[in-house]
Amino acid sequence: MNKLENKVAIVTGASKGIGASIAKHFAAEGAKVVVNYASSKEAADRLVKEITGNGGIAISVQADVSKEAEVNRLFEETKSAFGTLDILVNNAVFQQYLPIEQASVEAFHQHFNVNVLGPILTIKASLKLFSDKGGNIINISSGASKMPMAGVSLYSASKAALDAITISMSKELGAKNIRVNSILPGATETEGASNAGVTSGSEAEKMFVANTPLGRRGQPEDIAKAAVFLASDEAAWITGEAISVSGGMYGF
Repeated sequence: MNKLENKVAIVTGASKGIGASIAKHFAAEGAKVVVNYASSKEAADRLVKEITGNGGIAISVQADVSKEAEVNRLFEETKSAFGTLDILVNNAVFQQYLPIEQASVEAFHQHFNVNVLGPILTIKASLKLFSDKGGNIINISSGASKMPMAGVSLYSASKAALDAITISMSKELGAKNIRVNSILPGATETEGASNAGVTSGSEAEKMFVANTPLGRRGQPEDIAKAAVFLASDEAAWITGEAISVSGGMYGF
């Protein structure tokens, strides 16, 4: 039996990268998936077509998670399509590598509006759609929340805040049988990483690989498989955890 049979999942920021891989893996395990995107409609629709073409069930819904009205619409469209919600994956992200001289007020708000306010808004909205049986929230954080590097202070701080939200929400929502966990990816090969300068063969990639015991950068499916586990009943006794999926790079 599929691990997520008949579950309904929202994956934010799911048009590409880690989010897209999570959406595909969830659908392959039997979940009905809401592919959220902010601006990449073509990529989101292409992903939905791929999922449905493989026998899965998925819809795409545009919403900027940093805006409450759009988040509420995302959940209203989910309810209209599927009636309920079982799993929320907060994957939408804003990421820039900025030295402190370039860390503008605008950049601060961009990081914290998407990476911190966004999950707060989606978690709040999810509580109205989870059934009496409970729910499952997975926050996609980053190893940078525990081991920040030079030049990523805003991003690292926003992800550390997300980890704090995970712990607090796990305690607040446990009585409702709602589990809340974080996944902390290591250096993962995504479009976002490439935009930040971590490209194949770059000095940044060589540095990450040299500091990863398993000797390679992660792939989106590495993170997706961990998300499937946390979303499944196999992880029914796990909440409030920050789980590193980094090839050992962020092991302690």
